[in-house]
Amino acid sequence: MKLLQEMTVMGHERVVFHQDPESGLRAIIAIHDTTLGDALGGTRRWCYASEDEAILDVLRLSEGMTYKAAAADLAMGGAKSVILLDSPGQEASEAQARAMGRFVETLKGNYIAAEDVGVNEQFCDWMGHETDYVMGGINVSRGGDPSPFTSLGAFNGMKACLAHAGRPVDFAGLTVGIQGLGMTGYKLAKLVVEHGGLVIGTDVNPHTIQRAVDELDIKVIGDDEDLFSKELDILAPCALGGVLGPEQISGMKARMICGTSNNVLVDPDRDGQMLKERGIIYAPDFIANAGGLIRLAGLYLGLTEDEIDRKVGRIEDTTREVLEETRNYASAYEAAVSYARRRIEAGRTTTAGV
Repeated sequence: MKLLQEMTVMGHERVVFHQDPESGLRAIIAIHDTTLGDALGGTRRWCYASEDEAILDVLRLSEGMTYKAAAADLAMGGAKSVILLDSPGQEASEAQARAMGRFVETLKGNYIAAEDVGVNEQFCDWMGHETDYVMGGINVSRGGDPSPFTSLGAFNGMKACLAHAGRPVDFAGLTVGIQGLGMTGYKLAKLVVEHGGLVIGTDVNPHTIQRAVDELDIKVIGDDEDLFSKELDILAPCALGGVLGPEQISGMKARMICGTSNNVLVDPDRDGQMLKERGIIYAPDFIANAGGLIRLAGLYLGLTEDEIDRKVGRIEDTTREVLEETRNYASAYEAAVSYARRRIEAGRTTTAGV
């Protein structure tokens, strides 16, 4: 991969690499855009097939965070970090977390770390022993688990999809397919069930599935069944990204897509246009799943609980605005990026005028 060329094309400001021999940490921080402020973004621990795959992931994720923060009207830029694991499911260690904290500290607040796949409150607190620039812990850093806010935001996004489709904003009798029943997927399923909807779920972890069945009484599909081809009112991708490409979209029967995953489309431009052509309403992920960022960034920026709750609630309005604007663009994704970029340019203009 020609990294500098890729950074130029995508508009990244900095990509920083770090390795710590003592703990075995290998990590990358990508800062995409800090026009609106310092950048908060989660730290993802993952076993990548190659370094190029890890670099591409952190570049795409950090770009999405820029748009997510801008669309949520936060005085924050966009960044992300990844920790490269040696094997899938490698256990987290305090030594590695502290080493990551020291890495984050070198950027002096230009990047603020938080939770993502493979990182929990404990890991954030371990990082917090080495840097003040981390959110999501309980005892050392602050903010706690942001997943309830991510799930609530996506639920609000679903309401916008229903309204845009001209349907009652009512989940009674609706069938929602949730791919991934982990932290955000489970909580989203709970909201749907509590509001009268039927959930069909899937997950690679049998314990996660069993919990959802026991506590929420959802329906689970077998390993030989494809959730994406089921008759659904709403499809909610809530696991990793890159799950919807031409093969999945061409056979999709869901009328709407709204979940908590990041970068759900394999090729956002191509696949977003295909969704529009098929008449499938798509709530762009960085709009719908912004609740967790709003929570942690809001606390970091000093917003009150009421202000944070209002911003999470506004995800419904923002999603509706973007869906309405889609008629003027090739896809909902393109409309959402334009919406976010307008906010960034407004911030750039304001800063230049000071």
